[in-house]
Amino acid sequence: MFFSKSSDKQSDLVNTKLNLFTVGLNLGNRNINPAVLVRGSEDGTQAISLENWLIPYNAVIQALKLNVTTLNDGQLEMRSAGVVTRINPQELQNDPELGLVFSIQDLQRLFGVKAEFDINQYVIVLNVPWLSSVNSNQFDDNDRPVTVQGLSVIRPDKFNVAAVEQRVSATGSSRFSSRYTGDFQAVGTAFGGSWFIRTSQPNFPSLQTWNINEAQFLQQTDKTDYFVGSQPTFWQSQGSGDYWGFTLIQRQGFTPPNDLYAGASDPRQRLQASSIPRTISGQAQPGTLVRLVKGFGNKVIAEVLVDSSGIYRFENIQTGNRNLSGNYRIFLYPQGRLTAPPEIREATFSSMVGQIPAGTSAWMISGGLRRNSNNQSFFGNFSDFSGGISGRWGLSENLTVGVGGIYDQSFKGLSEVFWQPNNFPLQVAVSVQGGNELNMNANIRYNPSPNFSASLTSDRLSSRFNADWRVSSNIGLFAALDSRTASYGGVQFNYSQRNFYIFARASWDTDNNLRWFLSQSLGKIALNLQGNEIGTLSELTYNLSENSVYSSGHSLLLNYESRSQNFNDKLLTLAWLYRSQQKANDGNYLWEAKLGYGIGTQGSGLVATLGTTVLPGMMLRGRYQGISLTSDDSSFSLELVSSLGLQGGLSAGDRRSQDFRTQGGLMIKPFFDKNQNGKLDSGESVYTENANLLLLVNNQQLTRFRSQIESDRINLRLNPGTYRIDIDPAGYPLDWQATTDALAVNVVAGSYTSVMIPLVRSYTRSGVVTNAKGNPIAGARVEAIQASTGKRSFSVTNSAGVYYLEGLQQGEYDLQVNSQSTGSLKLEESSEAFQEMNIKL
Repeated sequence: MFFSKSSDKQSDLVNTKLNLFTVGLNLGNRNINPAVLVRGSEDGTQAISLENWLIPYNAVIQALKLNVTTLNDGQLEMRSAGVVTRINPQELQNDPELGLVFSIQDLQRLFGVKAEFDINQYVIVLNVPWLSSVNSNQFDDNDRPVTVQGLSVIRPDKFNVAAVEQRVSATGSSRFSSRYTGDFQAVGTAFGGSWFIRTSQPNFPSLQTWNINEAQFLQQTDKTDYFVGSQPTFWQSQGSGDYWGFTLIQRQGFTPPNDLYAGASDPRQRLQASSIPRTISGQAQPGTLVRLVKGFGNKVIAEVLVDSSGIYRFENIQTGNRNLSGNYRIFLYPQGRLTAPPEIREATFSSMVGQIPAGTSAWMISGGLRRNSNNQSFFGNFSDFSGGISGRWGLSENLTVGVGGIYDQSFKGLSEVFWQPNNFPLQVAVSVQGGNELNMNANIRYNPSPNFSASLTSDRLSSRFNADWRVSSNIGLFAALDSRTASYGGVQFNYSQRNFYIFARASWDTDNNLRWFLSQSLGKIALNLQGNEIGTLSELTYNLSENSVYSSGHSLLLNYESRSQNFNDKLLTLAWLYRSQQKANDGNYLWEAKLGYGIGTQGSGLVATLGTTVLPGMMLRGRYQGISLTSDDSSFSLELVSSLGLQGGLSAGDRRSQDFRTQGGLMIKPFFDKNQNGKLDSGESVYTENANLLLLVNNQQLTRFRSQIESDRINLRLNPGTYRIDIDPAGYPLDWQATTDALAVNVVAGSYTSVMIPLVRSYTRSGVVTNAKGNPIAGARVEAIQASTGKRSFSVTNSAGVYYLEGLQQGEYDLQVNSQSTGSLKLEESSEAFQEMNIKL
């Protein structure tokens, strides 16, 4: 134990030399936070100026398990099992993005905690001197016990509609008439699970063209899952149309991961016990721009321009615990024209779910019909029964096997093997589906060292062998063999130092096709080059804003595109780009605008885009192209998304209603209950000003849950389960207090569970206790006992005979001094919040 006090004023860092990125946080060799946003810099081999790296204040407090008390002089007293120190918060730095932060040198100076950066694991390792003498479990927030026994339980509605969302898009050109399309979705809770419906509107003005795209009821628990309605099959299906039916999953001995990123759930994902990388692949015409989009929103995960092979592939798309969910869509833009209506495909995963723990097992039973949707029927046409049963067993910590039977146009067998031997860097996952034809998915990985890896993957499209060798910290070699397309090999290079960064990659295949990619930045200037046998794209960006680190602000862009396929087209564009620093809850910029002029082989014309999310619950995007790389046809696109929350009154939605399919949440409303009836009445307002101080959820601050604090509610997205809410007096408004200290709340998927927290008037009485001669009495116990509830408030007089009774509520009280009645006290709504009241014995 030691005591120290900070007194030296730290100099401000030049943050423009440091970047924002995500790292893990370790205590020794144990990870206690998998993803922390920090400000720092590394060159690919080691940290640069590690002592100046910045870590968010809350991340440090939680990692070191510091109990923080605000003292009267404004200093913060921090206590843990191994350190007691006081600091002046004004001596800490305040980062514009991270808020209050500790630097690495602050950790050494204030707490005696040394830190290092492990670039291989990409984690900051904190070496805590008192860690060896303390049970390490107390440093893990996830291990802190959460007790709900004896608490009042709040339960969700049996049925409700949580949110609705409507998307309308308009596209058109000078040669073709405008086209209007739409997409509507609604989500809510029913019978302890979530329900979801989505309608596709290919011709928005014509109701006859609307049809149901998805309709699903989903109930997921630790042991059992029920899928009813539209859903993916757990086998690799070759049938046409959507699958609608019933699926039951029963697990014994393990639970599926709680994914923090919600969306549509795949039955196959519910058999995994940890995250698993997946590959999304398909076929498209060369020159098509393919975008991978998460869920049914607009967040683009990755994009690729299809080369002459006609195959697009997105590899290592993470699914599972603490990673992205497995629900994606594929947007295909012919000839790369973003103003044209894209072809939308559902993403297909070529990899199978992974191993399960030894001694555990799972069963999956499914049956249903195929549905072919068309513009003439709202519900579509159902036919062709399909179904199957599959079991999986964890035979050992190294081996998991599965077998099953399927009927999909014909009877087929299913077998699975997942193997990862001890002390050997090999992972094998093979799934074979046999019947009239053999369909095998395989994923074999060999990683003998951090500098070399090899993999063999196979799916219905092709078989591929990939090898990567990191020759040095800056240079890497790679090669790939493909059974369907040309094999290739190449080299990549990366280097970074202070405000300079470069990454380059080039490959050559057996069909003599050269493909390259170059990205580099120097201060406010960034250059990106890429090209293949289809075409090239060059982009030069100059940041006009003061802050050169972030993507927000004003920029100038100079783009040059060429397309060698069919025609030798070229296009040069000069544009101004603006992005606001503020973002909406769904990650989109509040304002985004682009204005430019293009000159090319097809002609010349304006190029403009405008997007805004400034209106609550609304997003508007527009794009105009007076010229494109392959056409002189002017075109436009316009998209409007409106989202509406229906719980707790009408409210602006956050355009993330899709997440409610697998998530629930809390809608908390602390309110001033002036008449003390426990209900939010007209004229009574909601209090959210100090929400982060007022509320703890499962012993954690609201900031850990990415809460949305609005003027009339506090929304938290959570996985289904039972949560404890503690009301901390530190967040009480002046002269008010909560009627309870803690609650237990049940959360189910599909909606928020409404939690009303009445705040009632709080009264304080203080004075001097004297004897018959008028002398103060020290050490006397003064109590106020409420007549209706028996609740006691007490104080012990100091040397001057002063007592202090606080937290009193409306009602009648019996005043006692040393257990002897001295009179009564009546508190009403009109009573003063604070009043002096001397007591003479």
